[in-house]
Amino acid sequence: MGSTRETWFIFFSIPLYSILIGAEILLSNWKHLQYYSLKSCLQNIYLTLLNAGLDLLLRGLFYISVLMFCYNHQLFSIENVYLYWFLLFILEDIVFYVEHRIDHFCRLFWAVHVTHHSSEEFNLTTGFRSSVFQPVYRFIYFIPIALMGFHPLDIVFMYSLTQTYGILVHTQYIKKMPVWFEAVFVSPSHHRVHHASNIIYLDKNMGMCLIIWDKLFGTFQPELEEEPVKFGLTKPLTNQAPFNLVLHEWRAIAKDLQKKTTISTKLKYLLKPPGWSHDGSSQTSSELRNALFKKQNP
Repeated sequence: MGSTRETWFIFFSIPLYSILIGAEILLSNWKHLQYYSLKSCLQNIYLTLLNAGLDLLLRGLFYISVLMFCYNHQLFSIENVYLYWFLLFILEDIVFYVEHRIDHFCRLFWAVHVTHHSSEEFNLTTGFRSSVFQPVYRFIYFIPIALMGFHPLDIVFMYSLTQTYGILVHTQYIKKMPVWFEAVFVSPSHHRVHHASNIIYLDKNMGMCLIIWDKLFGTFQPELEEEPVKFGLTKPLTNQAPFNLVLHEWRAIAKDLQKKTTISTKLKYLLKPPGWSHDGSSQTSSELRNALFKKQNP
Protein backbone atom coordinates (compact mmCIF):
# COMPACT_ATOMS: atom_id res chain seq x y z
CA MET A 1 0.00 0.00 0.00
CA GLY A 2 1.44 3.34 -0.92
CA SER A 3 0.90 6.54 -2.84
CA THR A 4 1.60 7.54 -6.42
CA ARG A 5 3.86 10.24 -5.01
CA GLU A 6 6.04 7.67 -3.27
CA THR A 7 6.12 5.47 -6.37
CA TRP A 8 7.43 8.37 -8.44
CA PHE A 9 9.97 9.14 -5.75
CA ILE A 10 11.26 5.55 -5.89
CA PHE A 11 11.56 5.76 -9.69
CA PHE A 12 13.59 8.96 -9.26
CA SER A 13 15.80 7.68 -6.46
CA ILE A 14 16.86 4.40 -8.09
CA PRO A 15 18.75 6.05 -10.99
CA LEU A 16 20.16 8.64 -8.54
CA TYR A 17 21.59 5.91 -6.32
CA SER A 18 22.87 3.99 -9.35
CA ILE A 19 24.75 6.99 -10.73
CA LEU A 20 26.27 7.99 -7.39
CA ILE A 21 27.26 4.45 -6.39
CA GLY A 22 28.70 3.77 -9.86
CA ALA A 23 30.72 7.00 -9.68
CA GLU A 24 32.01 6.17 -6.20
CA ILE A 25 33.05 2.67 -7.29
CA LEU A 26 34.88 4.01 -10.34
CA LEU A 27 36.65 6.73 -8.35
CA SER A 28 37.66 4.41 -5.52
CA ASN A 29 39.06 1.82 -7.93
CA TRP A 30 40.82 4.48 -9.99
CA LYS A 31 42.52 5.86 -6.86
CA HIS A 32 43.12 2.36 -5.41
CA LEU A 33 41.23 3.27 -2.21
CA GLN A 34 39.42 -0.08 -1.90
CA TYR A 35 36.23 1.41 -0.52
CA TYR A 36 34.20 -1.40 -2.13
CA SER A 37 34.36 -5.19 -2.20
CA LEU A 38 32.02 -7.51 -4.10
CA LYS A 39 31.33 -9.58 -0.97
CA SER A 40 30.20 -6.60 1.12
CA CYS A 41 28.07 -5.18 -1.70
CA LEU A 42 26.28 -8.50 -2.11
CA GLN A 43 25.69 -8.62 1.65
CA ASN A 44 24.20 -5.12 1.55
CA ILE A 45 21.88 -6.05 -1.32
CA TYR A 46 20.78 -9.22 0.47
CA LEU A 47 19.99 -7.36 3.71
CA THR A 48 18.08 -4.54 2.03
CA LEU A 49 15.99 -7.02 0.01
CA LEU A 50 15.02 -8.86 3.21
CA ASN A 51 14.14 -5.57 4.88
CA ALA A 52 12.18 -4.26 1.89
CA GLY A 53 10.22 -7.50 1.52
CA LEU A 54 9.22 -7.48 5.18
CA ASP A 55 8.40 -3.77 5.01
CA LEU A 56 6.09 -4.24 2.02
CA LEU A 57 4.39 -7.22 3.67
CA LEU A 58 3.72 -5.35 6.91
CA ARG A 59 2.54 -2.22 5.12
CA GLY A 60 -0.05 -4.25 3.30
CA LEU A 61 -1.20 -6.09 6.43
CA PHE A 62 -1.40 -3.47 9.16
CA TYR A 63 1.34 -0.79 8.98
CA ILE A 64 -0.80 1.87 7.28
CA SER A 65 -3.98 0.55 8.92
CA VAL A 66 -2.73 1.20 12.46
CA LEU A 67 -1.52 4.68 11.56
CA MET A 68 -4.78 5.43 9.74
CA PHE A 69 -6.75 4.43 12.83
CA CYS A 70 -4.65 6.87 14.88
CA TYR A 71 -5.02 9.57 12.21
CA ASN A 72 -8.81 9.17 12.30
CA HIS A 73 -8.62 9.84 16.05
CA GLN A 74 -6.26 12.81 15.69
CA LEU A 75 -6.00 15.26 18.55
CA PHE A 76 -5.76 18.30 16.29
CA SER A 77 -5.01 19.30 12.69
CA ILE A 78 -2.63 21.74 11.01
CA GLU A 79 -4.18 23.77 8.22
CA ASN A 80 -1.14 25.67 6.94
CA VAL A 81 0.49 23.40 4.33
CA TYR A 82 4.01 24.85 4.80
CA LEU A 83 3.85 24.49 8.57
CA TYR A 84 2.41 20.98 8.12
CA TRP A 85 5.38 19.70 6.08
CA PHE A 86 7.98 21.54 8.15
CA LEU A 87 6.64 20.10 11.40
CA LEU A 88 6.36 16.64 9.85
CA PHE A 89 10.05 16.77 8.91
CA ILE A 90 11.07 17.94 12.39
CA LEU A 91 8.89 15.36 14.15
CA GLU A 92 10.13 12.48 12.00
CA ASP A 93 13.74 13.50 12.55
CA ILE A 94 13.20 13.57 16.33
CA VAL A 95 11.40 10.23 16.18
CA PHE A 96 14.27 8.71 14.22
CA TYR A 97 16.77 9.99 16.79
CA VAL A 98 14.74 8.43 19.63
CA GLU A 99 14.37 5.12 17.77
CA HIS A 100 18.05 5.08 16.82
CA ARG A 101 19.15 5.82 20.36
CA ILE A 102 16.99 3.00 21.73
CA ASP A 103 18.43 0.69 19.06
CA HIS A 104 21.90 1.42 20.43
CA PHE A 105 21.15 1.41 24.16
CA CYS A 106 18.79 -1.57 24.47
CA ARG A 107 20.31 -4.89 23.51
CA LEU A 108 17.01 -6.37 22.33
CA PHE A 109 16.78 -3.70 19.64
CA TRP A 110 20.54 -3.67 19.04
CA ALA A 111 20.15 -7.31 17.97
CA VAL A 112 18.02 -5.97 15.09
CA HIS A 113 20.12 -2.90 14.29
CA VAL A 114 23.59 -4.48 14.54
CA THR A 115 23.46 -5.73 10.93
CA HIS A 116 23.74 -2.12 9.74
CA HIS A 117 27.00 -1.74 11.65
CA SER A 118 28.63 -5.09 10.93
CA SER A 119 30.37 -4.05 7.71
CA GLU A 120 34.03 -3.03 7.93
CA GLU A 121 33.52 -0.97 4.78
CA PHE A 122 31.84 2.41 4.55
CA ASN A 123 30.40 3.48 1.22
CA LEU A 124 27.05 4.40 -0.32
CA THR A 125 25.90 0.77 -0.41
CA THR A 126 26.40 0.59 3.38
CA GLY A 127 23.37 2.86 3.63
CA PHE A 128 21.32 -0.04 2.22
CA ARG A 129 22.69 -2.50 4.79
CA SER A 130 19.32 -2.61 6.48
CA SER A 131 18.21 -3.69 9.94
CA VAL A 132 16.06 -6.54 8.65
CA PHE A 133 13.42 -6.80 11.39
CA GLN A 134 13.02 -3.08 12.02
CA PRO A 135 9.76 -2.82 10.01
CA VAL A 136 8.13 -5.07 12.63
CA TYR A 137 8.14 -2.26 15.21
CA ARG A 138 9.15 0.98 13.47
CA PHE A 139 5.54 2.07 12.87
CA ILE A 140 5.02 2.33 16.65
CA TYR A 141 7.24 5.41 16.71
CA PHE A 142 5.00 7.06 14.11
CA ILE A 143 1.79 6.65 16.14
CA PRO A 144 2.19 9.97 18.04
CA ILE A 145 2.74 11.75 14.71
CA ALA A 146 -0.45 10.28 13.26
CA LEU A 147 -2.34 11.32 16.40
CA MET A 148 -1.09 14.87 15.79
CA GLY A 149 -3.02 14.94 12.52
CA PHE A 150 -0.38 13.89 9.98
CA HIS A 151 -1.66 11.53 7.28
CA PRO A 152 -0.01 8.07 7.24
CA LEU A 153 0.92 8.33 3.56
CA ASP A 154 2.59 11.68 4.25
CA ILE A 155 4.46 10.10 7.18
CA VAL A 156 5.70 7.25 4.97
CA PHE A 157 6.66 9.68 2.18
CA MET A 158 8.61 11.92 4.54
CA TYR A 159 10.36 8.86 5.95
CA SER A 160 11.44 7.92 2.41
CA LEU A 161 12.79 11.43 1.84
CA THR A 162 14.80 11.49 5.07
CA GLN A 163 16.03 7.93 4.47
CA THR A 164 17.43 9.06 1.13
CA TYR A 165 19.46 11.74 2.86
CA GLY A 166 20.54 9.16 5.45
CA ILE A 167 21.85 6.89 2.70
CA LEU A 168 23.80 9.63 0.95
CA VAL A 169 25.92 10.46 4.04
CA HIS A 170 27.49 6.99 3.88
CA THR A 171 30.57 8.12 1.99
CA GLN A 172 34.27 8.69 2.61
CA TYR A 173 34.69 11.04 -0.34
CA ILE A 174 33.33 14.13 1.40
CA LYS A 175 35.71 14.91 4.24
CA LYS A 176 34.07 17.98 5.79
CA MET A 177 31.12 20.16 4.89
CA PRO A 178 31.09 23.93 5.59
CA VAL A 179 31.06 24.84 9.30
CA TRP A 180 27.49 26.20 9.19
CA PHE A 181 26.29 22.94 7.59
CA GLU A 182 28.03 20.69 10.13
CA ALA A 183 26.58 22.77 12.95
CA VAL A 184 23.00 21.89 11.95
CA PHE A 185 22.92 18.88 9.63
CA VAL A 186 24.30 15.34 9.77
CA SER A 187 27.34 15.22 7.48
CA PRO A 188 29.36 12.29 6.12
CA SER A 189 31.99 13.13 8.75
CA HIS A 190 29.40 12.87 11.52
CA HIS A 191 28.10 9.58 10.18
CA ARG A 192 31.56 8.06 9.77
CA VAL A 193 31.90 8.55 13.52
CA HIS A 194 28.59 6.74 14.02
CA HIS A 195 29.86 3.68 12.14
CA ALA A 196 33.22 3.59 13.91
CA SER A 197 34.35 0.90 16.33
CA ASN A 198 36.85 3.22 18.05
CA ILE A 199 35.89 3.41 21.71
CA ILE A 200 35.66 7.22 21.71
CA TYR A 201 33.19 7.09 18.80
CA LEU A 202 30.85 4.34 20.03
CA ASP A 203 27.11 5.19 20.15
CA LYS A 204 27.55 8.74 18.91
CA ASN A 205 25.82 10.88 16.24
CA MET A 206 22.41 9.19 16.07
CA GLY A 207 20.65 11.79 13.91
CA MET A 208 19.25 11.16 10.44
CA CYS A 209 19.20 14.67 8.93
CA LEU A 210 19.77 17.06 11.84
CA ILE A 211 22.77 16.79 14.16
CA ILE A 212 21.22 19.22 16.65
CA TRP A 213 19.50 16.40 18.58
CA ASP A 214 22.87 14.79 19.32
CA LYS A 215 24.23 18.12 20.49
CA LEU A 216 21.18 18.72 22.69
CA PHE A 217 21.10 15.25 24.26
CA GLY A 218 24.80 14.50 24.71
CA THR A 219 25.50 11.99 21.93
CA PHE A 220 27.56 14.23 19.64
CA GLN A 221 31.17 13.47 18.78
CA PRO A 222 33.16 15.18 16.01
CA GLU A 223 35.51 13.20 13.81
CA LEU A 224 39.06 13.76 15.06
CA GLU A 225 42.17 13.92 12.86
CA GLU A 226 44.20 12.19 15.57
CA GLU A 227 41.67 9.33 15.78
CA PRO A 228 41.19 7.76 12.31
CA VAL A 229 37.91 5.93 12.02
CA LYS A 230 37.91 2.13 12.08
CA PHE A 231 34.63 0.84 10.70
CA GLY A 232 32.65 -2.14 11.93
CA LEU A 233 31.97 -3.78 15.29
CA THR A 234 34.24 -3.86 18.34
CA LYS A 235 34.21 -7.64 17.89
CA PRO A 236 34.23 -8.24 14.11
CA LEU A 237 32.17 -11.12 12.78
CA THR A 238 34.20 -14.22 11.93
CA ASN A 239 31.18 -16.04 10.51
CA GLN A 240 29.63 -13.94 7.75
CA ALA A 241 27.20 -16.55 6.47
CA PRO A 242 23.96 -14.92 5.23
CA PHE A 243 21.78 -15.99 8.17
CA ASN A 244 24.49 -15.25 10.72
CA LEU A 245 24.64 -11.64 9.51
CA VAL A 246 21.03 -11.29 10.69
CA LEU A 247 20.92 -13.61 13.69
CA HIS A 248 24.37 -13.54 15.35
CA GLU A 249 23.40 -11.17 18.16
CA TRP A 250 20.22 -13.14 18.85
CA ARG A 251 22.38 -16.22 19.29
CA ALA A 252 24.64 -14.32 21.67
CA ILE A 253 21.59 -13.22 23.67
CA ALA A 254 20.32 -16.81 23.85
CA LYS A 255 23.73 -17.89 25.15
CA ASP A 256 23.64 -15.22 27.87
CA LEU A 257 20.08 -16.16 28.86
CA GLN A 258 21.24 -19.74 29.44
CA LYS A 259 23.56 -18.60 32.23
CA LYS A 260 22.51 -19.59 35.75
CA THR A 261 21.25 -16.19 36.91
CA THR A 262 18.06 -14.67 38.29
CA ILE A 263 15.10 -13.69 36.11
CA SER A 264 15.94 -10.03 36.87
CA THR A 265 19.48 -10.53 35.54
CA LYS A 266 18.18 -12.29 32.44
CA LEU A 267 15.91 -9.32 31.75
CA LYS A 268 18.91 -7.02 32.07
CA TYR A 269 20.68 -9.02 29.35
CA LEU A 270 17.74 -8.10 27.12
CA LEU A 271 17.13 -4.50 28.15
CA LYS A 272 20.51 -3.14 29.23
CA PRO A 273 22.95 -1.68 26.67
CA PRO A 274 24.95 -4.08 24.46
CA GLY A 275 28.01 -5.37 26.31
CA TRP A 276 26.39 -5.34 29.75
CA SER A 277 27.23 -8.38 31.88
CA HIS A 278 26.43 -9.31 35.44
CA ASP A 279 29.99 -10.54 36.09
CA GLY A 280 32.05 -7.94 34.23
CA SER A 281 33.03 -10.40 31.48
CA SER A 282 32.02 -7.81 28.88
CA GLN A 283 31.56 -4.05 28.92
CA THR A 284 29.17 -1.44 27.53
CA SER A 285 30.41 1.42 25.37
CA SER A 286 30.15 3.76 28.37
CA GLU A 287 32.23 1.41 30.51
CA LEU A 288 34.82 1.05 27.76
CA ARG A 289 35.01 4.84 27.40
CA ASN A 290 35.43 5.34 31.16
CA ALA A 291 38.18 2.73 31.27
CA LEU A 292 39.97 4.41 28.36
CA PHE A 293 39.70 7.81 30.05
CA LYS A 294 41.21 6.45 33.29
CA LYS A 295 44.01 4.81 31.32
CA GLN A 296 44.83 8.06 29.52
CA ASN A 297 44.46 10.16 32.68
CA PRO A 298 45.93 8.07 35.56
